[in-house]
Amino acid sequence: MTKELTLYSTEGCHLCEMALELIKQVGLGEQVEIVDIAFDDELFSRYGVTIPVVKVDESEINWPFDILQLQQWLTVNGITYHP
Repeated sequence: MTKELTLYSTEGCHLCEMALELIKQVGLGEQVEIVDIAFDDELFSRYGVTIPVVKVDESEINWPFDILQLQQWLTVNGITYHP
């Protein structure tokens, strides 16, 4: 069973675009659900000043992160990636 990877983002967020690019670089671009926090008050309240945030289960990695930090986080959370 594949774990659900979520990227909390919003339109026009260049940091979010950078995070998505890192996700693509580890081969998970097709497996990430992008959630725009602008349309959900609860998500906006929670993530409005911390996006981009990548989440799987209850584990989150907040920006800033680089590709090595992302890979380590994915490994710790049991997500197989293909750089």
